[in-house]
Amino acid sequence: MRILLTTTSYQDTPGKHHDLLDNCSHEIVRARGPLTETEMINLVEQYGGFDGLLNGDDEITSTYIDVALNAPTPLKVISKYGIGLDSIDVDYATYKKIPVLFTPGVNHTTVAEHTIGLMIALSKHFWIHMNACKHGEWTRVTGNELCGKTIGIMGLGRVGKALTERVRAFGMNVIGYDLYWDNEFANMHNIKRAQSFDEICTNADVISLHMNLSDETRNLINAESIAKMKDGVMIVNTARGGIVVDQDIADACKRGKVSGYGTDVMTHEPMEKNHIFREVDNIIMTPHVGSRTSESVQRQAVRATKNILNYLAGVEDFIQANV
Repeated sequence: MRILLTTTSYQDTPGKHHDLLDNCSHEIVRARGPLTETEMINLVEQYGGFDGLLNGDDEITSTYIDVALNAPTPLKVISKYGIGLDSIDVDYATYKKIPVLFTPGVNHTTVAEHTIGLMIALSKHFWIHMNACKHGEWTRVTGNELCGKTIGIMGLGRVGKALTERVRAFGMNVIGYDLYWDNEFANMHNIKRAQSFDEICTNADVISLHMNLSDETRNLINAESIAKMKDGVMIVNTARGGIVVDQDIADACKRGKVSGYGTDVMTHEPMEKNHIFREVDNIIMTPHVGSRTSESVQRQAVRATKNILNYLAGVEDFIQANV
């Protein structure tokens, strides 16, 4: 069979996932994603289709799925390298009886650590200080401690829980919001449950985003919600770029309503060349590398590889998102 591999961190990181793929009997076609719908369709036309996708954040649209299903080699399975499924039209794939496999539980540790890194960088003004030192200057801006501050965690899934454990070690107070509340975990870590997003806005010194991108969460952080937040609030986003309105975040950072915004994700990736965030010193960005550590990549890649190989072999050992 023929498999299309598009995820770059998979390809660029050494590990036993390469052995799994190299030793299988399938033809492997490699491309450098994330790919647009047009680029994905062009590959189908070039190769005559693929039995399976081992993909990252490529645009898997309904149009692409139709083209892939009608190719000489029709699509049988989508194996997402990761847990975020917003780049895949899962509903349409389900309608067309295409299983979407994914890899939950593999990257929460490294994403939580990355979130902490962004929080420290913002509170200690790392960008201003490092940029000054690199240019031979001795600019010093007074920072703030995290200890004693209240963090509002939006989404208490695996990443939110891993972050909770770490910020409690910093001496932070935690309030959380999640539709699926884990009372046992909350009681163990002294998490106050917020009844609404507004309650997070009005009480948190730091807001950390850990939700899926959906119709309910898209543009959640906007001018209206920012107005309800504490003056000088810090916002960290290691979830999805579409949860925030970029212009509203930039405006709030410029006037000091938001003391800093740290993000690992953008609405459009790679980042647009002239993006407004580049003009704002108290906005720091990393290029969607929160889950890109050697340890996490290998866990994620091995699981995604086993998912697709087992499915194509008829082995009931894979994790499916659209059951």
